[in-house]
Amino acid sequence: MTRIRLGTRGSKLARWQTEHVADRIKTFFPRLDIEIVVIKTTGDIILDVALSRIGDKGLFTKELETALLNNEIDAAIHSAKDLPSELPETLMIGAVLPRENPHDVLLSHKKHSLADLPPGALIGTSSLRRIAQMKAYRPDLVMVDIRGNVETRIRKMQEQNLDAIILAYAGVQRLGLTEHLTEYLPFDVMLPAVGQGIIAVESRREDSDTTDILQQINDPLTSVIIQAERSFLRRLEGGCQVPIACLAEEQEGQVYLNGLVASLDGSTVFKESMYFDHNDPDNGGRKVAELLLEQGAGQVLQQIKNSGD
Repeated sequence: MTRIRLGTRGSKLARWQTEHVADRIKTFFPRLDIEIVVIKTTGDIILDVALSRIGDKGLFTKELETALLNNEIDAAIHSAKDLPSELPETLMIGAVLPRENPHDVLLSHKKHSLADLPPGALIGTSSLRRIAQMKAYRPDLVMVDIRGNVETRIRKMQEQNLDAIILAYAGVQRLGLTEHLTEYLPFDVMLPAVGQGIIAVESRREDSDTTDILQQINDPLTSVIIQAERSFLRRLEGGCQVPIACLAEEQEGQVYLNGLVASLDGSTVFKESMYFDHNDPDNGGRKVAELLLEQGAGQVLQQIKNSGD
């Protein structure tokens, strides 16, 4: 194999992530020709409608996966949190890179921390997961839907005079946009999305040449973590627009997974956690999800699903 074609969204963050993957591949295969192919996705095209109203699966991945299936690219570079819980049968996650800090962060051009936000403060986010958890912690805050890439959301915060916005630290850090960052939100306040901070490389199962290349850049620990988190998501049948949060970490030689399901208004929050062995991430993630379902999380998820029908 003399050339590999990497598919990506066109945003600055997506391009950064793809170039980062390309650099990692070059480390092991310096003579390999790497072509970057930019593909627009539904989530990039429709920017004036809340994500929860235009669908809940594959908003930022479907067109990339179609290009993969049509052999127009050899690998698709994703933010792992954008991947739906079920991939097409002939595709797989061929590699994941070491996880960046998975925290959500508060950005405020007014320099507010979470504690000193005034009652009724305007907080920008398009994520139902963030809205639900923030309402559970500070029901007095007003959530304002904002869409767009990282730079666009920071600009909208200033133009709309919002008090703060919530973003994933990984994207803010990768783009060098930490100027307005005022606080890392603690996990007991804001648990991240499944796969947050992880770059995932999707490929065709039958493409052994690409698989061999991607195995060289795959991070074993992050691979275990993403398997556990995605198993958790899959058991709950959750798309990206459902208040489901999850974080798997290595602790004392085991994997510790903390999972959460919340109602849209934050009035009901289910939490569960478990330690399990590195060798069984799928089962571990599924068990935490089942514990949440036993608590009654399934009823909340069904209500949310019905409200969108």
